[in-house]
Amino acid sequence: MTKTYHFIGIKGSGMSALALMLHQMGHKVQGSDVEKYYFTQRGLEQAGIEILPFSEANITTDVELIAGNAFRPDNNVEIAYADTNGFTYKRYHEFLGQFMRDFTSFGVAGAHGKTSTTGLLAHVMRNITDTSYLIGDGTGRGSENAQYFVFESDEYERHFMPYHPEYSIITNIDFDHPDYFTSLEDVFHAFDDYAKQVQKGLFVYGEDEQLRHITATAPIYYYGFNEDNDFVAYDLQPSTTGSQFKVRHAGQELGQFQIPTFGRHNVLNATAVIATLFIAGFDLNLVAEHLKTFGGVKRRFTEKIVNDTVIIDDFAHHPTEIIATIDAARQKYPSKEIVAIFQPHTFTRTIALLDEFALALSDADAVYLAPIYGSARETDNGQVKVEDLAAKISKKGGIVSLENTSPLLDHDNAVYVFMGAGDIQSYEYSFERLLSNLSNNVQ
Repeated sequence: MTKTYHFIGIKGSGMSALALMLHQMGHKVQGSDVEKYYFTQRGLEQAGIEILPFSEANITTDVELIAGNAFRPDNNVEIAYADTNGFTYKRYHEFLGQFMRDFTSFGVAGAHGKTSTTGLLAHVMRNITDTSYLIGDGTGRGSENAQYFVFESDEYERHFMPYHPEYSIITNIDFDHPDYFTSLEDVFHAFDDYAKQVQKGLFVYGEDEQLRHITATAPIYYYGFNEDNDFVAYDLQPSTTGSQFKVRHAGQELGQFQIPTFGRHNVLNATAVIATLFIAGFDLNLVAEHLKTFGGVKRRFTEKIVNDTVIIDDFAHHPTEIIATIDAARQKYPSKEIVAIFQPHTFTRTIALLDEFALALSDADAVYLAPIYGSARETDNGQVKVEDLAAKISKKGGIVSLENTSPLLDHDNAVYVFMGAGDIQSYEYSFERLLSNLSNNVQ
């Protein structure tokens, strides 16, 4: 009898991806979560995976439990019931650490760019050979015959410590998650510990000062734009349709590559993928062919046009990511005004990085802010408000509310970039309705 995997908190982005992957590999999967709609549930529903309300009745002897990291005995009836009645469960990352041992695994870690890079690596590999993967945007694909497994390796609360991949990319090290990490040094030590678990090859961004201090037992390969890297991206030709560039390794040109994405950060992500697959023995002609067709991942520079207005949705919630997203928007739309609409995510992050946020957002031509989105892990003690961030930004703009996004209409020939990890999409939808109503009134 095949066991059923029961996911406690199946709508979480990592959880839903894992559930989809196991389902596609022929396993029986179900899960439970809150009623509120979350963007990951569409994929689960399309696959016919049952989503139940949280209930003690879901915990039975014939299910194997996988629990989302946000849920504990004090906030979830299923975990409380499991603990009281002696049912064991694995956390997402514990299950994954054990699961990946059956494959040649490729991890992607880093403070920023993990999801985009995992998506790119998975896209290229699945088009060359049978590959299972888990991406942090809530997508997963499983294949019963896959020998390769690509996954996103998350540093938060050191969740990547059960992982021992054959190959791993680390895109950068930056101070984030101030609710858990105490300092940049603390973040560095976490990545350094993870790096030592990589078995065959570690690929790190060579222009990151922290990453230059990483030590590992596997060979380390540096990639970047500078000549002192093992893999050098050069001859960059950015355009309004993407970026073209060459890569050199050990003095030899590996080829010319083209990606349909924007910004220098995406060239670096692609270079990391090229370096990894070259060392892992893949045909670079095939790699080049499939880099061209990468459609991106969810909520990473996702574009739509409403009433002739370009709207970009992006998960950027850290100053480094905001800079990269605005840079990408400028490359694609050089003659348009860049209007940023940003929702700070968590009070702890906003306090820790207030000046950096103000500086990053100042790269836009106009800046609008939504009230801070607090996480379930923290309480608002009134220490910081979105007005504190607004006071540090001298650009045109202001504070918008969910009920009133009309100040955004004060711009002509603009691209609107909505950024954040909370419910910024609600503000985006509010603005889209406003644009649609305008268009209906004009007709």
